[in-house]
Amino acid sequence: MISQFLRKFKPAYEAYNLLKRDQLVHNLPKYKKYGIEKNYYSSISSKDFVGLDSPLNIHDRLNSRDTLPKVAAFKKLAVQRQEELLSWSENGYVILKGFFSPERVKQINKEVEHLDESKKAQWVGNKMMFAIHYSDIMLRAGADPELMKIIDLLMGKEMELFQSINFLTGSEQRTHSDSVHMSTFPYGNIIAAWIALESTTHQNGPLHYYPGSHKLPYIVNSDYDNTGSNYFLGDKDYSVYEDKIASVLDEHHFERKLLFAESGDVLLWHSNLLHGGEPHHDKTLTRKSLVTHYYAQDAICFHEITQRPTLKRKLILPK
Repeated sequence: MISQFLRKFKPAYEAYNLLKRDQLVHNLPKYKKYGIEKNYYSSISSKDFVGLDSPLNIHDRLNSRDTLPKVAAFKKLAVQRQEELLSWSENGYVILKGFFSPERVKQINKEVEHLDESKKAQWVGNKMMFAIHYSDIMLRAGADPELMKIIDLLMGKEMELFQSINFLTGSEQRTHSDSVHMSTFPYGNIIAAWIALESTTHQNGPLHYYPGSHKLPYIVNSDYDNTGSNYFLGDKDYSVYEDKIASVLDEHHFERKLLFAESGDVLLWHSNLLHGGEPHHDKTLTRKSLVTHYYAQDAICFHEITQRPTLKRKLILPK
């Protein structure tokens, strides 16, 4: 009961944040830029940006089919990659076929086994969180130079790796948007990568997604009465948010697609693309994957549901 109270009591985590200044000061210059009077440790959420203009990134304003071919870095990509990226603005995702070689995938899977056996990385349910903090192999995968070039191209700005999540099985998560978990102001300054570490089928729980849904308005706490107060978080269960997303989809007619990926394929998706995980019908099968998220360096970074500023640990890329 006490722990539940403390999780909802904003001053409790603000006190914790006082000790994390080095991981939170990244927001201070951006607060100043947008005229927001906040301490680095303070609670922050979408309600702090009401009335402020949220500039769109280039490929949310313009069509990537028109803009990307004019960019020098795009012209240097292989023709296959160029063709894969052009539909970003329209669909809110791209699929990079065979991006990671079989040897690279094998190395990553072996490293996950090592991290598990050595207890270096922690499992939270079926997720191994932040393996990039404990493994050069995982960090090199998430910050792969060619992958970062493509991510920067799609976002039209410099991005930085924030976190990694390893899955041994599919998430089976209901449809959602990443933007309510890892949030930014201006909105839309997160991009995610899902790396297939083995093939997906109907039996092992493929991803589902809704092309074009990234163009919908962002769903924030106030949209499902979860704003809370100055001292407490909102009291709504996460399922209420998922129900809200379901109701939004009922109002529109987006095509639902399943991703049947091959090992080494990479799915990149917009922060507001609605997506989730299909049922895992054959529980004897795994569905190994690595998910990485990237923040824009020029955006305020926070977590809408928990109304917390984002803790960023400095990542030092191996030579």
